Amino acid sequence: MKTGINPSILTEEIQNYINANLTADLHSLLLKKSPFPDVSMTEIAQQIKGKKVAQKKFPFLLRDGIIFPPNLNLEQASSQSTAEFKAKNLKGKSFIDLTSGFGIDAYFLSQNFHEVTLVEQDTELLETVKHNWNILGRKANLINENLEDFLQKNSQKFDLIYLDPARRDAQKNKKFLLEDLSPNLLEIQEKLGEISDEIIIKLSPLIDISYLLSVVKNVSKIEIIAVKNEVKELLVFINRKNSHTDIEIKCVNLETTDPDFVFVFNDEKNAVAEYSDPHNFLYLPNNAVLKSGAFNTVAKKFKLLKLHANTHFYTSDEVIEDFPGRVLKVGVTAPKQILKGEKFNIISKNYPLSPDEIKKKYKISDGGKTYLIFTQSQKGRIILRSVE
Repeated sequence: MKTGINPSILTEEIQNYINANLTADLHSLLLKKSPFPDVSMTEIAQQIKGKKVAQKKFPFLLRDGIIFPPNLNLEQASSQSTAEFKAKNLKGKSFIDLTSGFGIDAYFLSQNFHEVTLVEQDTELLETVKHNWNILGRKANLINENLEDFLQKNSQKFDLIYLDPARRDAQKNKKFLLEDLSPNLLEIQEKLGEISDEIIIKLSPLIDISYLLSVVKNVSKIEIIAVKNEVKELLVFINRKNSHTDIEIKCVNLETTDPDFVFVFNDEKNAVAEYSDPHNFLYLPNNAVLKSGAFNTVAKKFKLLKLHANTHFYTSDEVIEDFPGRVLKVGVTAPKQILKGEKFNIISKNYPLSPDEIKKKYKISDGGKTYLIFTQSQKGRIILRSVE
């Protein structure tokens, strides 16, 4: 395997230079000439960028000797928190990641497996992973090959397959339909099933769940993973041993105190919500729950009333604990009660004005501890103000 790693980047002198410039402006740094004859400023900047990303995204890699790949690979890699979450309760003899990339997911998902195989078509990226895993004390079978070519040749069976298809084409346009991803999941799902009964596929959070379930066979569970209320990914669990009519949907909001929200997908079709004007408490589901589409199920499970069919806000007289989202004590307010120059946290949902338009109209700004919620009930548009 041809290496893409410049060994000079690992020398103490250059590593000290990298660490000393972690707060430097990379654009300005790239305009300078490298002080080292064997390492370009582009290579140095790449390592600085990698360490800065790792500080927030995968801090376990902040150790001596780790090499970071180009920026695109850093962006596409999972975060440590999502990878650690995915690894929970996974174990077996053999694990294979068919699209290993920078190997963050594989590092955590494979920890309770005896034999680990990584498939990656990018030679330089796989060599970087090989180097880093040696530093981390982890072993794996590394296969530098295109996924489709590997599947054609492979006869080995695995306890678990994991893959994260590329969601951009050669022009870097985002793709969402399964047949447009690389690899085309619809073309290879039968082949995947021949070598493992258990398959986990990471997909874009923008994919439609109903469409997904209509084209992928043997789905047993879907996990919607958010981090600090930003939905990052959707995990599809395939189990070929059994047929699955009650498909579990699990909504997770990592790095928050939100409890997980779990329901059966088909139950939403039969759930019926009741509607009401706002009561004492307003409930705003987190974005993982909103992505799931369980709008009536939320009302039924927590015995809440819905404000409007298209608002997805809920209300009650008494506070409900353990709600997967934000809970505010509120009261209805009139426009004339909003004073010029006041500061609010503004939320606009099912309302004709955006937060910026609201700020301009009422001459208010962001900040403070009070929420202003512009929304709609069954009777029409309303403005709610949070109460301490």
